[in-house]
Amino acid sequence: MFKKLMNGNIVLQILCGMIAGIVLALISPEAGKAAALLGSVFVSSLKAVAPILVFLLVTSSIATRKHGSQTNMRGVIVLYLLGTFAAALVAVLASFLFPSNLTLVAPAGSTNPPGGIGEVLKTLLFQIFSNPVKAIADGNYIGILAWAVGLGITLQHAGESTKQLMSDVSGGVSKIVQIVIRFAPIGVLGLVAESVATTGFASLLGYSHLLLVLVGAMLFVALVVNPLIVFLTIRRNPYPLVFTCLRESGITAFFTRSSAANIPVNMNLCKKLGLHEDTYSVSIPLGATINMAGAAITISVLSLAAVHTLGIKVDIATALLLSVVSTIGACGASGVAGGSLLLIPLACNLFGMSSDLAMQVVAVGFIIGVVQDSAETALNSSTDVLFTAAACIAADSVDESVDDDDAELARENA
Repeated sequence: MFKKLMNGNIVLQILCGMIAGIVLALISPEAGKAAALLGSVFVSSLKAVAPILVFLLVTSSIATRKHGSQTNMRGVIVLYLLGTFAAALVAVLASFLFPSNLTLVAPAGSTNPPGGIGEVLKTLLFQIFSNPVKAIADGNYIGILAWAVGLGITLQHAGESTKQLMSDVSGGVSKIVQIVIRFAPIGVLGLVAESVATTGFASLLGYSHLLLVLVGAMLFVALVVNPLIVFLTIRRNPYPLVFTCLRESGITAFFTRSSAANIPVNMNLCKKLGLHEDTYSVSIPLGATINMAGAAITISVLSLAAVHTLGIKVDIATALLLSVVSTIGACGASGVAGGSLLLIPLACNLFGMSSDLAMQVVAVGFIIGVVQDSAETALNSSTDVLFTAAACIAADSVDESVDDDDAELARENA
């Protein structure tokens, strides 16, 4: 039975866990709240293993990489930035077509939003030069990547035994990750049971229109915009890849509500898809930090909902500037649950709102966070794999085309 559980269809098992969690919470809310322990343990285990996995995998991949091999990172980063900006434009358009109203009377929480885009970029810069032990302990993936890349480059000149040791340790941690992921159905059961038993979604009814705009924009990006970007990149039907990423990455991200916690799941999916380890070992943790299409949508929609509520007129130039600010802000959003909400005051400042009003908008975001943050994380995390795969496929297609041209030239010479 254990062997069948470990080798079964993980997506089907997760769906069964989700249904079981809903049933448990409806039958006994107290039991549903108690089951929260299962979800907390699962998410904590993912967060615990992810920083070590990223550090070892990136270091080992760079140290053992052969000179001249292609990493495709330039294409991945371009897709990340293009996808986030396109998502911000979609959010602005959706907000104009379906304006939402807020009740700006919620008390401001004890939060500490950044004071401007410069502060966001400054924070990112200091994260790069963070102490490596502290970066791993805090889950600072920008710092982890910086140290892993630096150590990997220096270890390229190490002996073969050292490289083999790094590779073996990295493989061992990857095995632990695969075991943790197999317990996702039990973790999802606990997360769903807690959510249904605690909120019952009753508090969301008053913001149903706002949620429809938010989730609708995210679905449009996931099912229309992203496939279009991928099609223009790989020149073939993108939907099989899109649905695979949504099914095997988006579902777990929806319930964990943390891009950082979903890093092991995404790396496992990239390995299953046969992508280049040199690419995904860097692009996946980097995407969990800067590829934030869902965060850009959240920042834009909630900011414009406040603008509409206050009756402020917005011209096209300001709307485009908001898209740029949302894109930059989203790239600096924290990879934890609700991280994008603290960037909303940046966008609100464009329209002259006071900090008190902006923090009331943030409070609304926390009220609807059980749905908003889940959908946002699912879009963010699944897109990391989608764009990484698209960049790898496009690069492989170019290599095959070059090989075909070389073969044709050789035949002509013969």
